[in-house]
Amino acid sequence: MPSLSPAIAEIRLAVRTALAAVPDGATVLVALSGGADSLALAAAVGFEAPKRGLRVASLTVDHGLQPGSDAVAAQAGRAAARLGVDPLIVKVKVGTEGGPENAAREVRYGVLRDAALDLRAAAVLLGHTLDDQAETVLLGLARGSGAASLQGMAPVREDEDGIRWMRPLLGVRRETTRAFCAASDLEFWDDPHNVDERFARVRVRAQVLPVLEAELGPGIAEALARTAEQLREDAEAFDEMIHETIEDIVEHAEAGISVSVAALAANPAALRNRIIRLVVDSEFGVSLTRTQTLEVARLVTDWSGQGPIDLPGCSAQRHGGRIVFTAR
Repeated sequence: MPSLSPAIAEIRLAVRTALAAVPDGATVLVALSGGADSLALAAAVGFEAPKRGLRVASLTVDHGLQPGSDAVAAQAGRAAARLGVDPLIVKVKVGTEGGPENAAREVRYGVLRDAALDLRAAAVLLGHTLDDQAETVLLGLARGSGAASLQGMAPVREDEDGIRWMRPLLGVRRETTRAFCAASDLEFWDDPHNVDERFARVRVRAQVLPVLEAELGPGIAEALARTAEQLREDAEAFDEMIHETIEDIVEHAEAGISVSVAALAANPAALRNRIIRLVVDSEFGVSLTRTQTLEVARLVTDWSGQGPIDLPGCSAQRHGGRIVFTAR
């Protein structure tokens, strides 16, 4: 009996571990582009799922952004069917708001969410790898928006509809997915956009990470992924502290919400700033920049009678012993 390829063994184990959190007999949906990462994921899920009585479907989104995209989608669907996965293919129109890459992502995730709801899927499985995680962390570092942007992609996230978004391959290198496909005789598609250096992510992949590896030594991608994991752990601890604190210091106000100045002042800056951001995000659905957050914090730490601060979707003003956030 031939020995199992190390790449196949590694990816099957990663998928088996992730699927352990899915109830027996449930449905899972694999996001399948036809590239090596998602094809290796679909193949491993197709192999592991029957052991748990799971139904597996795949969804391929044809964005129509490149010539022959319909043929690529059809090829992915055929590959899924051969792997014992029920293929779905959806053709969409992509706008231009925020750039074509961002617009395509928004449409794709919307279609995945709708399909998961229609199928009553317990989880959507995404093929992001450790390399994708490292690139995400570097892009977050370039944005300079703090620890939140350096946490990368979560291995598991549950949305408001109860759907779990899972990334079983976040600990797997991209080269391993290609080796999996080669060992499994799976023909994958190489997206031309993945080598188009108009995109910042591609420049990080093709230029920045190789330079870091050459100048600082191997293991940079793994180190960045570990950093993201550690920051997520810190954020979870902070979030737990915030939710325990926030119930005692927040009150609903007319057309908004208010927070105790004394309670904010008693907290360390990191916790105070997180409370401010969380209050605004939960009440008004907007994210504050660090500069905006620090301006609000000055109403607590450097109060000299300044007037209201205009923020996205709301304003902040000090009234006596409270910071009042009012919808605009």
